[in-house]
Amino acid sequence: MRTGSEPSTARSPLRMRLWLSLWGMIWAAFGLTAFVLTGRAGWAAACGVLLVVTVTDFCFVVRHIRQGSHYQPGRDVPPYEPDRGERGRLGR
Repeated sequence: MRTGSEPSTARSPLRMRLWLSLWGMIWAAFGLTAFVLTGRAGWAAACGVLLVVTVTDFCFVVRHIRQGSHYQPGRDVPPYEPDRGERGRLGR
């Protein structure tokens, strides 16, 4: 059921990004090695840049996961209720 509050209650798919960046690191390292061995410097440089990007993303994802549930709630934490701008009954 959609409530309209999805952007404010959305959860980041960090585990999926972790596995995708790991998969990208493996393929970029393989490509870098293969292109260096075959003497294709341009493609090797492109794979090297891609490897740096995927390693950086992997480090950021691991950092965010380690920061805990404030940044990445687990499956047992329900989504937050959106702020509707109301003060609440006690604040009046």
